[in-house]
Amino acid sequence: MERTRPRYLTLAEAGEILGCHERTVRRRIADGELKGYRLGKSQHLRVREDELDALMLPVVTVANVDERAS
Repeated sequence: MERTRPRYLTLAEAGEILGCHERTVRRRIADGELKGYRLGKSQHLRVREDELDALMLPVVTVANVDERAS
């Protein structure tokens, strides 16, 4: 079985995927909502592509609540 390596994205790439600015991605890292990674002592932050999904939360609407009650 082949193990795939995680893909590391720049903050700009992550922001493009999430539809936000790279400063927002940096803020999410600072707030602990997203893990940031550095290679050695590099100043450049990266994020794992597969960890971006953890930021996405379902939107609860009245219609969703009504469906669950039925």
